Amino acid sequence: MKEDPGFYDYWAYHNRPKIEWPNGAKVAFWVAPNIEFYELNPPDNPQRKPWPQAAPAVAGYSIRDYGNRVGHMRQMQVLDKYGVRGSISLSTALCEHHPEIIELCKERNWEFFSHGIYNTRYTYGMSEQQERDMIRDSMETIYKHTGQKCAGYLAPALSHSELTLDLFAEVGTELFGDEGGIYTCDLFHDDQPTPIHLRSGKKFVSIPYSLEMNDTIAYVVNKIEPRRYGQNIKDNFDRLYQEGADSGTIMCIPTHNYQVSCPHRLKAFEEALEYITGHDDVWVTTGREIAEYFLENYYDSALADIAKQSGGEI
Repeated sequence: MKEDPGFYDYWAYHNRPKIEWPNGAKVAFWVAPNIEFYELNPPDNPQRKPWPQAAPAVAGYSIRDYGNRVGHMRQMQVLDKYGVRGSISLSTALCEHHPEIIELCKERNWEFFSHGIYNTRYTYGMSEQQERDMIRDSMETIYKHTGQKCAGYLAPALSHSELTLDLFAEVGTELFGDEGGIYTCDLFHDDQPTPIHLRSGKKFVSIPYSLEMNDTIAYVVNKIEPRRYGQNIKDNFDRLYQEGADSGTIMCIPTHNYQVSCPHRLKAFEEALEYITGHDDVWVTTGREIAEYFLENYYDSALADIAKQSGGEI
């Protein structure tokens, strides 16, 4: 049995090579709206049931439909207000089901990265070829509908396999060369970018995507009030901002348009955005821009430092 997933090396947080974000920013800040599509009666997966209710799961389906009908518009307006371009974790079936949402995001130059096809179809139990085909389909769909060469990946419903990162990077290279398949959000182990091991040897990086700041974790798992969630976001930022004075950190807020955009919750999220973007030395950016900047400027020095700390060679 493996002792760890083997995707990355241990790399102590202190005394790493200093990261300097553009214009001297202390924190690279990005928001990742999960814009998803859930099927009312999805195919069965023996390892995970898509709905806790008996089929048809009208209540679960309809609140998520509310997110795409109502919540998305609310969240988009708030992000516009504070100059935040979303990095969309996209269920790519949405391109066919709700192309109007895709068009609104394209108008704002938001990033689109893959969150699989449906959030009710999981990687669990797939063969390598089946997972490769699913990843390819999602990346080709994003390109067809947006013209973007998909850079990032978050497995549908976080249903990650041992081969997901290898397959995403390989398909990205096949489709788009060095511009495709360069980062993952599926690992939650750091507050700075981390080089990832791939069987192809391609340069590839993990970009921090916080489960702790995720609105679904906050509201459904931890069951906290909106005002407490808003304060948690501010507290999280304050710490990363403090540490970012020594070496640049990353803060991500993953959202869901059927969670944070409910009328009684949106104010706390908006106040947190106002607080963060009110700091001049914050790089308000996208997942892709962070990944590209790190790969170009710090990837090689990170590998060298990891090898040095472990007593090995690159």
